[in-house]
Amino acid sequence: MSKIVLKGDIVFTSSKDRFETYEDSYLVGKNGKIVGIFKELEGEYKDYPLVDYTGKLIIPGFVDLHLHAPQYPNQGLGLDKELLPWLNTYTFPEEAKYGDLEYAEKVYRRFIKDLWRHGTTSAVVFSSVHKESTKLLMDLFIESNLRAYVGKVNMDRNTSPELTESTERSLLDTEEIIIEYRKKSPLVKPIITPRFVPTCSSELMEGLGRLAVKYGVPVQSHLSENKNEVEWVRELHPECKNYASVYNKYNLFGQTKTIMAHCIHNTDEELDLMKNNRVFAAHCPHSNYNLSSGIMPIRKFVERKIPIGLGSDISGGHSISMTSVMVAAIQASKMYWLYNNKEYKPLTSSEAFFFGTKGGGSFFGKVGSFEADYVLDALVIDDSDLGYNNGLNLEERIQRYIYNGDDRNIIDVYVEGRRVEEPK
Repeated sequence: MSKIVLKGDIVFTSSKDRFETYEDSYLVGKNGKIVGIFKELEGEYKDYPLVDYTGKLIIPGFVDLHLHAPQYPNQGLGLDKELLPWLNTYTFPEEAKYGDLEYAEKVYRRFIKDLWRHGTTSAVVFSSVHKESTKLLMDLFIESNLRAYVGKVNMDRNTSPELTESTERSLLDTEEIIIEYRKKSPLVKPIITPRFVPTCSSELMEGLGRLAVKYGVPVQSHLSENKNEVEWVRELHPECKNYASVYNKYNLFGQTKTIMAHCIHNTDEELDLMKNNRVFAAHCPHSNYNLSSGIMPIRKFVERKIPIGLGSDISGGHSISMTSVMVAAIQASKMYWLYNNKEYKPLTSSEAFFFGTKGGGSFFGKVGSFEADYVLDALVIDDSDLGYNNGLNLEERIQRYIYNGDDRNIIDVYVEGRRVEEPK
């Protein structure tokens, strides 16, 4: 039976509307879950092992709801291009390399270490089309003790010859991974991953939808990221009234837990379908700026109570840091408010923090908060070098960390109450 107490300045968001702060308090965990937060330790908790972080911030681990592991070497490259030319010029040539397991292991080890270094304790990850390197990525995540959903990408049309799968092989490989990994680890699970509608035939999407329902496996893909992409989907599927309805037709839109990344150019009908089907929106502001895709009207999603998380979208996004993504989400909402619609007020710091912790974490379950019975995923932050601290309250300190801090301020990482060492 594992027991632990972390002492320090505790900050989290049980709701998006405000930070909850507990100065110089004790975060108590048992069997990987939160027992509670106490000003003084009493009773049996006095005998729990105590780690004293007095003066340091203790916050939930970050959740990255959308990123591409094989694109990790491309961070910061090709970002003068829009989405579709960028895919063809940079992304597809890089992803074609992952049939080479030696190359894949070198990249994926660095990728996972970078996630750990930046405090991302839970991630929803695209792999490539390659079955064996996807299994390798999942095994490396298991070894790292970080939490992840990992998906083998599916593509049987409209991509490079090196990445074009046969429909049958794509489905067989996906099912093999599901069977092998769905119960292999409590932290690392498979997720069905059609890249996006243009690269997946109707036969492939139908088969993936069957697998999702048969095994109860979640789904991730892209939706309405780029105007040219939306028009392309309209041409490919004239029988469907919008982009989202294509996924929905094939049981890939909330029939099991589902994440759709970007969601910039959604129609109101699509938003209603997302709400009704409880489909998550992964907001990826860095990528949306870099690839000239647009600004997601995030307040529309908030008002409809559509579940929202944040994504770094490596490598359309250039930074794996979730605090950087939080800042970009706030800034994007301000520009949308200023130039598009004054009714949609900008995000607050607590909202952005919520989406990068509990909001995205809810895709995994009770993840991303310090409420009782949530898993004890925590970061310990030394913010003493971020400026003059005299008189700052905890809410001001966390706001400054979001804007000014980086990986160098993270001194310890915990997942389910256990300290996570630096991955190999």
